[in-house]
Amino acid sequence: MSDLLDDYDYQLPKELIASEPLPERDASRMLVLRRNSGKIEHRKFSDFPTFVHKEDIVVLNNSRVIRARLLTEKPRGELLLAEQVGEKRWICLVRPGRKWAVGTRRGVANTTAEVLKILPGGERIIEFEEAPNLEQFGTVPLPPYIERQPLPDDADRYQTVYAGPAGSVAAPTAGLHFTQQILERIPHCFVTLHVGPGTFQPIKTKKLSQHQMHEERYVLPEYATNAINQAKRVLAVGTTVVRVLESQPPGSLKPKEGRTSLFIYPPFDFKHVDMLLTNFHLPRSTLLALVCAFGGRENVLKAYQEAIKEKYRFYSYGDCMLIC
Repeated sequence: MSDLLDDYDYQLPKELIASEPLPERDASRMLVLRRNSGKIEHRKFSDFPTFVHKEDIVVLNNSRVIRARLLTEKPRGELLLAEQVGEKRWICLVRPGRKWAVGTRRGVANTTAEVLKILPGGERIIEFEEAPNLEQFGTVPLPPYIERQPLPDDADRYQTVYAGPAGSVAAPTAGLHFTQQILERIPHCFVTLHVGPGTFQPIKTKKLSQHQMHEERYVLPEYATNAINQAKRVLAVGTTVVRVLESQPPGSLKPKEGRTSLFIYPPFDFKHVDMLLTNFHLPRSTLLALVCAFGGRENVLKAYQEAIKEKYRFYSYGDCMLIC
């Protein structure tokens, strides 16, 4: 297995980036990759329940996306709320960075925001005079490759139907394909991992092993560990679920609340996950490295070329891939 970032690259025609969701969530296409043989099948996501046996457990991330993007008043600027660290205090990404020095005060969301500290990665710790009303003033933080402003429908469609605890600034996108009807047909449980802005940050080192993964909060509840421990096979829905489960020690899982900065890249010994449902990810990304670790780099990159040939839709609002 290669440690070189250049070996986790591919070329994607821009027209295959999905900028809008399909009218129906479960109408997505689903490329099925058999990781032992490398065999590829082309299916629809509505076929997903047929791959799940009654002794299996499907594990999903129920984190809710918050309306994390705020626009400032004069002078114009932008805040992305990354993590709440106090009643009125947040870690934020800012634009333009040069205009957000320590002590800067800006009007935003009908209150005032002040920069208290600049962190090593460039994030700001910002305190608001009053807690910002995100439902009124915030917008959905669509990924940068969706080159349009959020629409009213995005508030619903960039959210899973089972979203619960609020805290993510990006959707756990493998879950966007599910409907309540499909959930009712499969044995499932939920974990929570709040997706941070690091999911968009590129790898800047030449070797994967030199990259420092961002840290994210998670909750692994007792009922979920009981279901997973009793299951014959564990099917993780999304890379976030994989990171929660594989952050745990070998053997039976135990309930836990914590933070993980686990970066999964080849080679990796998976202890808890047997199958993976995931969307198609950006080249040279931590997410693609994780998928390659699970499915095999050559298998996965071959599957990506097949998906490009067959004009699958890529990224957050795109189609999905089942590795089994």
